[in-house]
Amino acid sequence: MTKKVSDRNTKAELLEAYQELAQEKNDLETQIKQLSSTPKEVKPISEEKTKPMTPTPVVQKPKMQQTIDHLLLLQTGFGSAINELSEQLTSEAIKLGELRQNVTQELQQLAELHDLETVEDDTLDTLVQRYETSAKTFDQELSLRRETLEQEFQEQQKAWQKEQEEYQRTIKERNETYKKSRSRDQETYNYNLELQRNIDSDTYSQTQKTLYKQLEDLQKEQEKQWSEREKTIAEREKLYAEVKAKVAEFPQKLEDNIKRGKDLGRNIGNYQAKIKSDLLAKEVEGQKQYYELRVKSLIETIQSQDTRLQTLSKQLDSALKQVQDLAVKAIEGASNVSSFQAVKEIALEQAKNPNKGK
Repeated sequence: MTKKVSDRNTKAELLEAYQELAQEKNDLETQIKQLSSTPKEVKPISEEKTKPMTPTPVVQKPKMQQTIDHLLLLQTGFGSAINELSEQLTSEAIKLGELRQNVTQELQQLAELHDLETVEDDTLDTLVQRYETSAKTFDQELSLRRETLEQEFQEQQKAWQKEQEEYQRTIKERNETYKKSRSRDQETYNYNLELQRNIDSDTYSQTQKTLYKQLEDLQKEQEKQWSEREKTIAEREKLYAEVKAKVAEFPQKLEDNIKRGKDLGRNIGNYQAKIKSDLLAKEVEGQKQYYELRVKSLIETIQSQDTRLQTLSKQLDSALKQVQDLAVKAIEGASNVSSFQAVKEIALEQAKNPNKGK
């Protein structure tokens, strides 16, 4: 039995299946011919075996007996031959049935495979012809597709080569442009650097003089402010000393006023003297408290001024140090204009905000 095939089988597999079907067809035809010819071959044998049965008109007795014996033997052999032939025919009939069943199955499979409603004698040839036509068409389409793909590949390869040449040309132009630009930039940089060095060399002395002049003015301004602050503190210390002296003299004045009040009271009267003495004592006590509070306030003010003076001294030292550092950087040529401006801003900031950092 041939194996089943489908549209997914290759050309070689379809040809192999076709050859198997053709071989089976030939075998079936041969077997059918053999079965058809078998009775014809048996018939002459029967005639040959029955020929001796024809009676002869004149036969001698011994020969008759011999003939009868031969007929008996022939009858026995004919029965055996008939039985053997019957068995052969039965076996061949069974084989024929099996072959017909196989042919029916093969035809059914062929019909299912190719969606055939009826299977004729030329169906297989038609399918083979159809397959060969399809194979030829497929080969033509495959060849055409191959040629198309090869042509597209060649065109793409040419386009790729052209792109590569264009890319290489672009890279070469870019490198040349970069080299020229880099050389031009280097020349420009060297020229600007040399020019800047010349400008720095020419303006260095003037910048240094201007910077030191600004520093000197800043120091003078700071010293002037410190002098004014020291003068104010000295005046407050003097006032504190005067108030302190008055406070120290207050008990004596109080005693003198009390004595004077007593003397005056003797002339006016004890009652009025007592009233005046009490009023005077209260007045003196109030003045005493006032002077004590004022002295305390002045002491706190002096302490605050001392603290502020120390803070301002530290700020001045820090500002002078920053100014000196920036001046050194400016002298070294790091950034003359920006350093000078930074020094000026720091100095002005320190001068305007003396209370900063308290």
